[in-house]
Amino acid sequence: MSQNLPRVPLWVSFASACQANKGAKTGCLAGDSTLKRYSAFAIAREAFRQHQGWERAWRSPAPKSSYDVVIVGAGGHGLATAYYLGKNFGITNVAIIEKGWLGGGNTGRNTTIIRSNYLQDPSAAIYEKARSLYETMSQDLNYNVMFSPRGVIMLAQTEHEVRGYKRTAHANSLQGVSTEWISPARVKELCPIMNIDGPRYPVLGGLWQARGGSARHDAVAWGYARACSDMGMDVIQQCEVTGVMTEAGKVNGVNTTKGDISCNKLGMVVAGHASVLASKAGFRLPIESVALQALVSEPIKPCMDVVVMANTVHGYLSQSDKGEMVIGGGTDGYNNYTQRGSFHHVEETVRSLIETFPMLSRLKMLRQWGGIVDVTGDRSPILSKTPIEGVFVNCGWGTGGFKAIPGSGWAMAELIAKGQSPLTDEFSMYRFGEGKFIDESVAAGVAH
Repeated sequence: MSQNLPRVPLWVSFASACQANKGAKTGCLAGDSTLKRYSAFAIAREAFRQHQGWERAWRSPAPKSSYDVVIVGAGGHGLATAYYLGKNFGITNVAIIEKGWLGGGNTGRNTTIIRSNYLQDPSAAIYEKARSLYETMSQDLNYNVMFSPRGVIMLAQTEHEVRGYKRTAHANSLQGVSTEWISPARVKELCPIMNIDGPRYPVLGGLWQARGGSARHDAVAWGYARACSDMGMDVIQQCEVTGVMTEAGKVNGVNTTKGDISCNKLGMVVAGHASVLASKAGFRLPIESVALQALVSEPIKPCMDVVVMANTVHGYLSQSDKGEMVIGGGTDGYNNYTQRGSFHHVEETVRSLIETFPMLSRLKMLRQWGGIVDVTGDRSPILSKTPIEGVFVNCGWGTGGFKAIPGSGWAMAELIAKGQSPLTDEFSMYRFGEGKFIDESVAAGVAH
């Protein structure tokens, strides 16, 4: 049974980071420092100087002709992979290449939920690794990612879900993941604005993970980018990969809009465009790309300090630090590469949530958007070697990408550096041909 931890206001994570960094030696996270450390004292100092002394958080260099490792994709997963290559294995001759701008894909378009209450052992292992790394990320990166361990409730609104979540709670206990099954009364206590007696969608209980929560998605990408740049890695934006250079079945570089770049190893970490990039290297991936939509309301006073997921109605809800009610739903029913919302998803998602959260009916919706998610047949990711020697792929996270960022980066870095990682062994792209599925369709197919 998990302990009932208090929910922590977002500003506390900043104070904690400052306290952790108090008296810390000024220096780089790995090697010689070129960037100043952030702290409460630095903020006070710059306030007296009209904030004229802040440096750029990361460099924007021109690409070199050759690197040891090239990572394609400067989102959370790609940047985390590069960071842990440097931190854990001392590999810093690395370029992170991004077609658009840093964190402009799914990293900046998700609903920021962090949890690890998955059913299958391989899934629970990598997501719990990620959740634990989120807890110390602000201190590790010297960058406030606003991690808020407010807790996550997954509502059971059918008898089938009751059985499923109780099974997951037992599995989590065996996996060492701290979750518990809670009663409807406890759900109401944790989230007073909820109506638990709805005629169509009554709340029959929930799976509660007290140490789940949320973090600031942009800050995660920016913190990793700053740390990578401080190690001497190159973050190269507005640089599209147009081809993959190979010789005798081995990678030797990439063609880009900023010239050819040689490398010994190549990491493909581009989420919804993974199949497009793989085709440039001459192989196919067992994924499909669809849009996942979300929206936020106008800001209101604090009324909800937990994250609630309602899979029966394909909706999930939390309140941001700005007061907006952040609402997410299911994926589109057809393959596409759009990054915009559509009315039918707003109507479908909000209509279903209003019975459980009546107060939503009185709010105006502020904005909506979409992100391109890459979905596998078993709703589990791919972290794998490929048919091209020296090419590694990280994709297929579907709707669960943000919560996995640090764990994914940790595992992918180990796979690239050593050729094997216990966290990635079960997530090979070849498992579909071998019939070794990791079925997470209930835990990952709908909600974050």
